[in-house]
Amino acid sequence: MRLLYVPGLQKGRFELPEDEALHAVKVVRARVGDSFHLIDGVGGSADAKIVEVGKRNCTVEVESITQEAEASPKLTMIVSPTKQTDRFEWFLEKAVEVGVDRIVPVWTSRSERKVEKYERWKKILVSAMKQSGRSYLPELSSAKPFAEAISEFSSGLNIAHCMLAIAGDKKHLLSSLEKGQDAVIAIGPEGDFTKKEVELALEKGAREISLGDSRLRTETAGIVAVTYFRSLQA
Repeated sequence: MRLLYVPGLQKGRFELPEDEALHAVKVVRARVGDSFHLIDGVGGSADAKIVEVGKRNCTVEVESITQEAEASPKLTMIVSPTKQTDRFEWFLEKAVEVGVDRIVPVWTSRSERKVEKYERWKKILVSAMKQSGRSYLPELSSAKPFAEAISEFSSGLNIAHCMLAIAGDKKHLLSSLEKGQDAVIAIGPEGDFTKKEVELALEKGAREISLGDSRLRTETAGIVAVTYFRSLQA
């Protein structure tokens, strides 16, 4: 069934949000009586029927709403946006499909492009949620400096870097993660984190991790990390 994203989903008759209404009217060519499946991004879903169609608006009717429990454990990815915007957008899309719960874009000492496109990034997450059939929209934080981002986390922090281990051993991510436990994984820019940034993370209790023997692009490393986390929970 065709899928639409409706934050604040409710029972009864109401107009679809502008973007989704335009999609239903202009792209799908919805007609009165057509059925759609609605999701609100926080576990709520409902089957709806079109009861009125205008040139740029669409009214639907919902009789009942189903609530899906939120899955656990949770994965937060701290990632430095890439210089080429399409690569970071690819990461956003695929991370949602694979199963990320929160994304925190960060600026590091070696970030080459410090341009935030929050609204565009959010639309990519919504589109990926709809495409993958997820009931929950991953949280997208505003971009912030690396030090500020990691200060929020008191446990479960892992930092991937390409240097030799600074403190003790650098374990493979799968050896660092614990099944059933939330995790935070930090992925740096293509030039890697600086030693000072890694040391700062270690002061916050982070564990140094490796994602394997290959040197990966930022966006690839991010997807590998999400995949490892989700495969461990299976």
